Order: sequence, then structure tokens, then C-alpha cells
Amino acid sequence: MAADAQTQPEVYFNPFDEAYRANPYPYYKPLYERPPVLMNLMVPFALVGRYADAISILRDHARFSSVPLKNNAATQPQMDLFGGAATVLFSDPPDHTRLRRLVSRAFTPKRIKDLEPRIHEITNMLLDRVASKGEFEVVEDLATPLPVMVIAQMLGIPGGDYAQFKYWSDRIVERRNIPPGMPVPEEIGRAIKDLGTYFDAEIEKRRRNPADDLIGALVTAHEEAEALTAAELRAFVILLLLAGNETTTNLIGNGMLALGRNPDQLEMLKHERAPMPRAIEEMLRYDGPVQSTGRNPLEEVEVGGTVLKPGTIVLVMIAAADRDPAQFAEPDKFDIMREPNDHLAFGDGIHYCLGAALAGMEGTIAFGSVLDRFPRLRLADPGAEFKYKGSYFLRGLSELRMAIQ
Repeated sequence: MAADAQTQPEVYFNPFDEAYRANPYPYYKPLYERPPVLMNLMVPFALVGRYADAISILRDHARFSSVPLKNNAATQPQMDLFGGAATVLFSDPPDHTRLRRLVSRAFTPKRIKDLEPRIHEITNMLLDRVASKGEFEVVEDLATPLPVMVIAQMLGIPGGDYAQFKYWSDRIVERRNIPPGMPVPEEIGRAIKDLGTYFDAEIEKRRRNPADDLIGALVTAHEEAEALTAAELRAFVILLLLAGNETTTNLIGNGMLALGRNPDQLEMLKHERAPMPRAIEEMLRYDGPVQSTGRNPLEEVEVGGTVLKPGTIVLVMIAAADRDPAQFAEPDKFDIMREPNDHLAFGDGIHYCLGAALAGMEGTIAFGSVLDRFPRLRLADPGAEFKYKGSYFLRGLSELRMAIQ
């Protein structure tokens, strides 16, 4: 049962507060000492921060839907972006089962393995530019271009378009930082429209001239009458661009900052690369690129002592769960040798991230290559205040300067 209200710690949640966005982790601590918190932020919300509660919801797709609530200001950004089409991220079975089966062809072990030489090539090209400049701004020089160029490679789109993609992506992510009910700036609406128009043209090209790339494969599936509608195809390539580049960008930036702030862990990786896979997992747990994901109860459900009702937006705060002291020893310590490390950065259940293996490969190559090239790598200014871009939900640095000499 829930503790008496007067004994429960006070919870503060405001994703539009810059201080909260800059460092949400202290604000998560009261969530560990009480059941999920019910709030009213223009619409009913529930905050779920404890690991056990979070994983129980993520694994219970029968009672917790991933489909955004209709006619709801808080979920309107997803509806606007995908034009109401179902996506693998925002759908339930049987639609989710059908979509995941179709789009999983983007992430077969062979397709990912085939990308490895190209990821090395792109990374080395980007680091050559860093070396010639004599300075390293991690976000601009590596974390931003690498994932976009990899996704462009998968989709069969010229890598030279990455700057335009990144502009669209940044504007669309900013949409999540506008309070419900507030007007959407014109440039954000234009970015959504222009991105959709771009992919409509690329899809049409593949219909006229079949191609051996991901868009081509999905177009072929559509033309073969597999149950992928034109709207779903368009929605998926938009989702892949946004989810595939923004989250990996944030993994690289946030992970590099964690290493810079923990020189002992950085030195360990400089001298021994064997812990790199564990290090990537710890970066994801410690300061994950996705802070929260939403679910909607389909019936009254009690979770951890709180009754959650239909019509409530349940925020499963995966970044909070990943620092729950009931699950992780010394959760605020960055430890690249942490074992076990059952973090939720890639979600859980039927919505576990399709691109987890690709993100891990990109991170491993990126960090390993940086350490190979710049053995004196360190924060340029350890005392600097670091600013975060976009929204609370997708956590990523605006800038990160590292010294390489």
C-alpha cells in the first residue's frame, strides 16, 4: 500500500524547466521512496521511477498501450509527426507484431555486420578533420554526423544530406520542449512537412527504380502486398532517421562527458579496450539518451501501490529506474566494470529497441577510434557548465569540447 501522504517525499517534475533538464537525476530521488506519483499537468499523468515498477509496465503490453492518446495535447507531437500512421514504437499488437516483423529486416545481424567497415570509414574521416583542426568538439565533429551518415547509408540516401537531416531532426525534437497548448513555431511545422516531402520523393524513386537499400526493401514489401501501407512506410523511415541518429548522437556525447568527468575510468579504457562493451552499457545506464517513455492503461491497474486509470499518461522514467538504488549498487557512480547491468535504456518487452545492436556497434567504434587517435584526450574545461539541447525526453549535449594535445 502507499505510504501516508504526509510522510511521502515531495516530488518535483517540470520537463520545461531548464534546471530540471540540465540535471534531472537529483529530482528522481524522491521517486524511489514512494509509489508512482499521480499529477495533473493539464492532463492526468503518473510518474513511475522505481525499477521494479518500470519493468512491470514495459513488459505488460496487454494492459499498457503504446498508442498515443487521441485529442490529447501531450501526445499531439507524435500524431503530427507521423500523420496518425502506426509505427513500431507507438503501436500495440497485432499492428506492432506486423510492423516489427516487416521493419526488423533493417536490423538483421548480417545487415548490421555489413555496415561495420563503413562505420569505421566514416569515423576515421571525421577524426582526420579533428586532427587537422587540433581541437575536438565532440557533438559537432563526431556525435552528430556519424549516426546520420550511417542511417543515410542504410536508407540509400546521399550522406551529403546529413546537415539538412540534422536540421530537421533538431527542429522536430524541439517540438517536445513546447508546453502543451502553446503555439508551435513555424520552423518546426515546416521541418515536419519538409522531412515528409523528402521521404515521399525517395519512396517514389524506389517505386520507379527498385534499389538494394532499406527504403527499396520496404517499398518492395509494400508492392508485394505485405501489410505495410504507404503511410506506415513513410512513418517508419521518418522514425528511423530521428530515433536512429538522435539517440546515438546522445549516447556518444553523454558517454564522452561521463568519461571526461571520471578520469580514472577514461584511463582504464585508454590502456585496455576489453571493457569497452561494458563501458557502453554503463554510459547508457548512467546518463541515457532517452529519459522517459509513455504508456496508457487500458484498464484500472495497480502498480506499486498506485491505481492507474485509463486516460492517464504513464511516464515510465527509464533514466530514473536506471539509478534506482534498489536495483543498482552505488547508482550515481559511473563504473565501466559494472556487472550485472540490466539497464532499461533500450526499453524492455516487445518494444525493446530494434537498433540496440547498431547503436552498440557505432558507440564501440566511435569511442575506440577516438582513444586510438587521441591518447591525451580529456575535458577542455572540467569546470564548464554543460548545456542540453532539444527536450527533456531525448537528453543530449549541445556542445562538448575535449582537449587532444
